[in-house]
Amino acid sequence: MERTPVNPVDWSLELGFHQGELVSGETRTLYVSGQTAMDADGRPQHEGDVAAQLALSVDNLEAVLAEAGMTLAHLVRLNVYSTDIDRLFPHYGALAGRLGAAGAAPTTTMLEVRRLAVPGQVVELEGTAVA
Repeated sequence: MERTPVNPVDWSLELGFHQGELVSGETRTLYVSGQTAMDADGRPQHEGDVAAQLALSVDNLEAVLAEAGMTLAHLVRLNVYSTDIDRLFPHYGALAGRLGAAGAAPTTTMLEVRRLAVPGQVVELEGTAVA
C-alpha cells in the first residue's frame, strides 16, 4: 500500500492534517464508529470536562485501531464532532499532539452538532484507517 499526501496549500500541515490523502495498492480498510468518552462497560465518563472527554475518546479510538492491528498512524480520515466547538478548540492541541506523535496527519473535518447520542458527551471521533 502507498499513501501520498495531497496538499495544494501547506497551512493545514501546521494544524496537523493533510488536505487529501491518496491511497493506492493493496489495503485493508477499517471504518471506525464514533468514539466518545465511554468506559469499557459503556458508561459515559467526565461529564463537563472537555479535555478529559477528548483524551478518553482518543484512547477508545486507539483501542479499536489496535484490535484491528493498526495505530493512529493508519488513520487517513478523522471526523471530529463537538456540541461546542469553542470549548473544544483550547484542547485541540492535545489531539493534534497525539496524532503528531504517532506520525499521523489524517484528513480532518470538525463539525459542531446540536447534540451527540449520549447525553453529557461533548466530543466524538470517527475515523477511517488503512493498512
